[in-house]
Amino acid sequence: MQITTREIIEGKTVTETLGIVRGNTVRARNIGNDIFAGLKNIVGGEVSEYTKLIAHAREEALTRMKKDAEGLGADAVVNVRFSTSMVMQGSAEILAYGTAVKTG
Repeated sequence: MQITTREIIEGKTVTETLGIVRGNTVRARNIGNDIFAGLKNIVGGEVSEYTKLIAHAREEALTRMKKDAEGLGADAVVNVRFSTSMVMQGSAEILAYGTAVKTG
């Protein structure tokens, strides 16, 4: 399945629009990561523990969006976007969404 942030897929024609598909996950920080992040906050630099947490969450949201599209019989998902929102202090939702399409 092809996934793109563009409206079109090079060399393909969208033959049918199947609808919006989405995938999300909610991730919470843990005490171990918070300790390391606190130290990084003092000395500066990338908080790699959180970078890894968000990267994993983004991949999980993409995988769930793809499964949603497969359930509709899609060949591709176009106009893919990500959204992040805080659910409660210390946790965030990552949402991947786009338009499922059939191509020819």
